[in-house]
Amino acid sequence: MSDLSSIEKLKLEKMFEMEGGYVLDFTDRTFLEFIIENTNINIYDGKYDYASGSKANRLRAFWTQESNYTVGKLIADLLEYWTTKKQINHIEISQAEQALFDACYTIATRLKQDSIVENIDAIQPYSNDKEFSVLAKSIRESIQNNEPEVALDRLHTYMVKYTKKLCDKHGISYDKNKPLHSLFGEYVNYLRQNRFIESQMTEKILKHSTKILDDFNHVRNHQSLAHDNPILNYHESVLIFNNVSSAIKFIEAIEAEQSEVDEQDEVQAKWDEIPF
Repeated sequence: MSDLSSIEKLKLEKMFEMEGGYVLDFTDRTFLEFIIENTNINIYDGKYDYASGSKANRLRAFWTQESNYTVGKLIADLLEYWTTKKQINHIEISQAEQALFDACYTIATRLKQDSIVENIDAIQPYSNDKEFSVLAKSIRESIQNNEPEVALDRLHTYMVKYTKKLCDKHGISYDKNKPLHSLFGEYVNYLRQNRFIESQMTEKILKHSTKILDDFNHVRNHQSLAHDNPILNYHESVLIFNNVSSAIKFIEAIEAEQSEVDEQDEVQAKWDEIPF
């Protein structure tokens, strides 16, 4: 349950044009699709059937029933949708609209910070692989429910799949039975050899992450629900989650930066082929 105040709700309702039962320019279908895409939640589930069951009332029910983090994320996604529509349609944003937007963005930021894992947004499907998508959704739900200890085994499986995805992307060969820390070590070597890492300290941190993932193998096998084990305590589980998600966040930043460089090189190569 989120802790939105009455004043915050008034601002959000004004921002999302909820008077009259609507939410921005969404139809029933596009509203359903948007919220599923961004939260994996079916807004037309019976639990959100509040009052008239309009889009606005369903969003109000969502605010009441979902966690601070989930509500904050959806608010941020709706704000991005609003600004994108303005840009696409070449509609100038007035000072009053900008002030309201900024106030709502502050609300979203506050709510999103209420998560036991700082970089939980880093846990994403990253693939059309159904199992990958289910893993990411399940892990995020456990964090949103404040139950990190019950998701340690899934986080380990996620990291194995994620690291294999990175290796496949960059042509790094590996044995399918290779343990997680060895896979990650191969990827770190790739970053180092291709000079994607600029400092020795960063390299040391990533190598330390490799050692952490080696220890994670033990936690997965002996202190998680992967087997009939006594599970690890809450606080240590949070620590593991934060370390792993922080590593993913950093890697995604490197990958995004390199993709941008590759795109620029590709464009330049095409220009070089044009005769003048």
